[in-house]
Amino acid sequence: MDIPIPTLVTFAAYLILMLVLGYYAYRITNDLSDYVLGGRSLGPGVTALSAGASDMSGWLLLGLPGAVYAAGLGELWIGVGLVAGAFLNWLFVAGRLRKFTAAAKDSLTIPDFLENRFYDNTRLLRVISAVVILIFFTLYISAGLVGGGLLFQSTFDMEYRTAVLVGAVVIISYTFLGGFLAVSWTDFFQGILMFLTLLVVPMFVVVLVGGWGQAEREIVAIDPSYSTVLEGMTFLGMISLLAWGLGYFGQPHILARFMAIRSVEDMPKAMTIGMSWMILALIGAVATGYMGIAFFADAPIEESETILIELIRALFNPWVAGFLMAAILAAIMSTIDSQLLVSASALTNDFYKGFIRPSASDQEMVWVGRGAVILVSVVALLLAMDPEAGVLDLVAYAWGGFGAAFGPVIILSLYWKRMTGVSAMAGMVVGAVTVIVWEQLSGGLFDVYEIVPGFIFCTLTIIVVSLMGSEPSREVQQQFEDAGM
Repeated sequence: MDIPIPTLVTFAAYLILMLVLGYYAYRITNDLSDYVLGGRSLGPGVTALSAGASDMSGWLLLGLPGAVYAAGLGELWIGVGLVAGAFLNWLFVAGRLRKFTAAAKDSLTIPDFLENRFYDNTRLLRVISAVVILIFFTLYISAGLVGGGLLFQSTFDMEYRTAVLVGAVVIISYTFLGGFLAVSWTDFFQGILMFLTLLVVPMFVVVLVGGWGQAEREIVAIDPSYSTVLEGMTFLGMISLLAWGLGYFGQPHILARFMAIRSVEDMPKAMTIGMSWMILALIGAVATGYMGIAFFADAPIEESETILIELIRALFNPWVAGFLMAAILAAIMSTIDSQLLVSASALTNDFYKGFIRPSASDQEMVWVGRGAVILVSVVALLLAMDPEAGVLDLVAYAWGGFGAAFGPVIILSLYWKRMTGVSAMAGMVVGAVTVIVWEQLSGGLFDVYEIVPGFIFCTLTIIVVSLMGSEPSREVQQQFEDAGM
């Protein structure tokens, strides 16, 4: 396949811009706080779009449109669950987490916060939470690299493994250089680009097929079930799709944005921007997959997760196509970079400084963090070399793992003074193990999305273990009160 030069130029220009932003952030990154949390200096706009872009990832432009293209409007219930979960996360977690992490010895990471929140001198809480982060983020990062491989493979006719490596090199480079500031600034621009793409593409398809009504008639002619939101939907299926919203409370890369905003007073504005972006982007993603059914009615595509890529190639001139293809890469990059950084933070702040070199200087810690980015990337790359790995499947597994292991722990730690450190450890382990075991089972209740039993069991474990044990020390309770919780 011959690659149009304009598409190649536009795409390359976007990649260079991301590297320039990474280099600029590198120049102003001085210590671990800058590298891991940007010195808690993000404004509401950057916080909102960075949280949204790092949250939605390649599944928003590849996985979700692909699922709708393959199965119809029944898949939109994932979006409904996500909107509800994101709204509740902004409303009940964001502000309190920002305030409490600052009060709890200026905690930079989630493991950092949990150790300081419960005055855990055993360091076990830090280790367990860091291990959970590394396990599920490695899977999550590999999902993003699979998405990047699909994009480069489809756009430039590359061999799959070569395509994965090319995408990974760019993402690793600017994350390695600039840390949190590079990640947040690039996420801001990537969020805008993703948003515009998901609005423009379905609009063009609607016009070309003769309007929404004509598209609807063509889709119904292919299969009437594509146009119904409840066709073939079971109770467990509905619960599974809506339960995606539970995942928001436990995603470390999203929670990190809440921790990094410059002021709690900026949170309502950030929430308004973030929720508006999210709702419109999800509508665009669903519309893209749905309109794709009508557009390719006569010649269906084989790989459903490339529906947006195929629409862009069919609809737009090479210059515009290059710009829109960059939006897909943006979606993939915006999540991988955040996850790489959180994983590197776990290795650096929670293992290296916690156990190996407690006296390490800030400069040493920054470079150890950069080395950790490389280490996690290599492991994720090895997992991503399987071209049969589905983006949505990998994301669902990792999303469920974080939601079940961290979600109840974060919520209860912010709202329940009686919660203990032992219960946090127990809940985290139970939630993570439930997701891992449940995913291997099938039939009956086991067909429900694993985040549901994981979230429930984690919550019950925390409550029971806390009430069975002695009350938290006066020191722990006083910190809770002093933080304004």
